[in-house]
Parts: sequence; structure tokens; C-alpha cells
Amino acid sequence: MNSPTPDAQQSPARVGLFVTCLVDLHRPSVGFAAIKLLEQAGCSVEVPPSQTCCGQPAFNSGDDDTSREIAKTAISAFDGFDYIVVPSGSCAGMMIEHYPELFKNDPEWKAKATAFAERCHELLSFLVDIRGMTDFGAHFENNVTYHDSCSGLRELNIKAQPRQLMEQVQGLTLSEMEDTDVCCGFGGTFCVKYPDISERMVGDKAALAKQSGASMLLGGDMGCLLNISGKLSRLDENIRVYHVAEVLANMADGPAIAEGKS
Repeated sequence: MNSPTPDAQQSPARVGLFVTCLVDLHRPSVGFAAIKLLEQAGCSVEVPPSQTCCGQPAFNSGDDDTSREIAKTAISAFDGFDYIVVPSGSCAGMMIEHYPELFKNDPEWKAKATAFAERCHELLSFLVDIRGMTDFGAHFENNVTYHDSCSGLRELNIKAQPRQLMEQVQGLTLSEMEDTDVCCGFGGTFCVKYPDISERMVGDKAALAKQSGASMLLGGDMGCLLNISGKLSRLDENIRVYHVAEVLANMADGPAIAEGKS
């Protein structure tokens, strides 16, 4: 099992965990798994109680004024932390890529948003790229497939990191599905604006997951995982869905993600 980097051993990094709305409301175990992994990586973890949404739904709907107010709340809530870590590619992408953009006409807040974005990282990327961790001593006897979420992949270049982490899980076999990098159809507010297209897309994703032969689907973004698990459930497919952090933290023995049913 990896040890934290030398710098981490000398001085534990102070990390603020941005839990995200979907983790908080639908899958708190992902938040607890993230804390466990971060502590194993030599970090001191806190969860600021004043945090709220990242503002992505408002931003996707063109409501920049509300997005800016939400962003100001997040930036203020995580002031003073060495890093802000997020167990979601879409929320991390919002904070890293779009917070500075929101304040392009406000020099004071643009500087704050830029400094915030520079300290903000998606969980899996942070563990591998910043803390140098790949092996958490996890054991998981399952054949799994993995879905690459759009924001994590395209905005944050997260693809190799989850696979590096899964390679070290004893007993885990990764069966890559075709088109693993194709959108599942959730897309934040996309699934609300274009439900018929979204339903077709998630149907295609569920079919590819089944075709892989895996008994479990993992991912790093709760929006995608809720969407895919809901479709699999409606199809009565026996494929369980977990956030990869739950597997890495040896916390995937409980009920799988099964929200999103209709």
C-alpha cells in the first residue's frame, strides 16, 4: 500500500471536503469513503457546514446572477484550506473551470475565484496526481465496468487515475465497456430539458454495461451513477452501481446505488 508523499508525512495537508448535493441527499457513504481515503493519504479533513450547492444547475440554466451568489458562498466557506476536494467531476469542473469565468467583470472576486480554483481538485485526481496514492489496500472480489463521466473526462482529464486505483484493488477485474467515454444522458439539467434524448442515451449506456459481462458498474460522479442505476433498475438488470471511492475504501458491502427509479 502506498504511503503518503514525503511532504504529506511532514505536514498533513488541510483539506476541505465539498460533499456535493447528490452525495449529501442520496449517497452519504461516498462522503464518508472520501474522508477515509483522504485521511489514508495523510490529509486532515474538515467539512465546512456552511457549504451548499456548487451552482451548476443555475449555471446550466443561464442564471449567472444566482450562480455568482452560490460561488461566493463556496469560496468563502473554504477559505484557508490547503485544498478543496470534491468526489464529483461535474461539481469540481464547475468550480475549477467556471467560477473564474463567472467573475470575469469583477476583478476582486475573479482573483478569489481563481485562487479557489487552483486549490480545488476532484477526489480521484487529487489522490493520484497530488498525493501520489494508488494503493489503499482495498479488496473487492468482483468483475466491474467503469463509466467515464463527461465533466471529469473532458474538463479535468480524469481517465487514467481511476484505473490506476482500481488496478491495485485485490480481486477486482475491470471489464471495459464499449463507448465508456460516451455521455450517459444525465448532463445536469439536460435530462430535464430533453428527457426523450436522455432516456435513449442512458438506455444505450445500460446495454453496453450489460454487454461488458460485469456484475457491477463504477464511476466517479453521482449524477451519472444515479441516472444509470435508475435505468438498470427499471430494466430489472442485475448490475449493481457504486461510486469507486466506496470500493477503494472497502465500503461497498452495503446496498448499491438504487435511486432514480420511476
